Amino acid sequence: MSHGLIRDVVVNANIIEMEYAVRGAIPQRAAELKKQGRNIIFCNIGNPQALGQRPISYYRQILSLVEDPGQISREHQLRKVVGASIRDAALMLKEDVLQQAEYILHKMESGMGAYTESRGPAFIREAIARFIDERDQVSGGDGLRANPDHIFLTNGASDAVKSVLEMLIAAPQDGIMIPIPQYPLYSAAIKKLGGVQVNYYPDEESGWSLERAMLDESIRAAREQGVNVKAIVVINPGNPTGAILDEGSMREVIAFAHENNLAIMADEVYQENVYDGRFVSFAKMVGRAPVPLFSLHSVSKGFYGECGHRGGYLEVRNAPRVQGTDANFIDILVKQASVSLCSNTVGQILVYLMVTPPAPGSASAASFAREKQQILEELYKKAEIIKEAFTHMEGMHCFGRIGALYLFPRIDHLPAGTSDFEYCMQLLETTGLCTVNGRGFGQKPGTHHLRIAFLPPAEMLQEVLPQWIDFHNRHVRG
Repeated sequence: MSHGLIRDVVVNANIIEMEYAVRGAIPQRAAELKKQGRNIIFCNIGNPQALGQRPISYYRQILSLVEDPGQISREHQLRKVVGASIRDAALMLKEDVLQQAEYILHKMESGMGAYTESRGPAFIREAIARFIDERDQVSGGDGLRANPDHIFLTNGASDAVKSVLEMLIAAPQDGIMIPIPQYPLYSAAIKKLGGVQVNYYPDEESGWSLERAMLDESIRAAREQGVNVKAIVVINPGNPTGAILDEGSMREVIAFAHENNLAIMADEVYQENVYDGRFVSFAKMVGRAPVPLFSLHSVSKGFYGECGHRGGYLEVRNAPRVQGTDANFIDILVKQASVSLCSNTVGQILVYLMVTPPAPGSASAASFAREKQQILEELYKKAEIIKEAFTHMEGMHCFGRIGALYLFPRIDHLPAGTSDFEYCMQLLETTGLCTVNGRGFGQKPGTHHLRIAFLPPAEMLQEVLPQWIDFHNRHVRG
């Protein structure tokens, strides 16, 4: 038996080289400081419940019942008790909560611990299709209805992104256009799969709007390098910018994709986080245009903030055929989904609840609406508090409407020879505020930014923001 040294192993170089800044060096240093007893405010990632956002009661009550069906029997027994005390009545769950839980369990058939259909249960996909049609005001012959068979339940939107990119990137010169700045899931996934990242640059000073000329220039430069561009990613509302795309920009993207034979990947997980704007989906804007569209949504954001439960969906429209086969894209997605058997069932149920809120006039409707409104109003208020603080920082500018969960200010003045990485690291060390530097998302050469998630409680922000203002003005003066 050999007792020599363990041999080195060759691993995928693409995985070694890929980066994911929101969990990168600055958050890692923040974790070290926290272990040392420092008070750290983690604003590096959109993780609402980690910063104190309360779960929606309606969702969690139903989840508790479907995970432990014995509770349903106990609730019914409580209702049968003659002369139940006022105290007991107050402990009862609302009737529509019980009814929804019973309906879900009936439809799930084998309960929460069994595998489901690979695409996800039909009743959930049908509910998603109705949600999409209602959101996009599709009725009768007014537009194209969502097809439940073209909807896939996924472990969060991230899995949907990876599934589509795994299929599109078939050769080393296959390219995917992504906005810069972008959510680093896209750059990391493209790197891992051995494809080519093709950057395009929304116009920051006009609120991160898109113009046809920038898209044309991006694809022209890529093609000159022999890149086979296959899709364009659009994140709306934006991450990290928080910007909300206007309909003019969306039309530019659709026309560009059509003329260049590209698919559109529409990352719309922040569609509830529009605050002072209005969300319009790419499905609605594409309409009958023959453009392949992959739309993503998730329970992680919005007002629900259920990041850890990993629930999401992918909707496909105008699925292309697969070259050299009799199959189309949907067929291969079904095969791909079957390899993982199914997404997790708790995430599936949360997606169902996301697209089927309490009916107007039902027992839970008022409290649900109140919780939703409170969360969204608090998020907007906190964003405004931070944005107002920027006005007291020399050379700090933040463009675009408030959307998603982030602000992405530009830092116009930094000491010579330094970058936004040093700025964010020193901000962390000085104030305990953990942000992510702009380079982690990509940015125009010669510019510097940072991303901050506006999730901490308002009182925590009001305590740390004066420290940030003081740090910033001292730092930029050198």
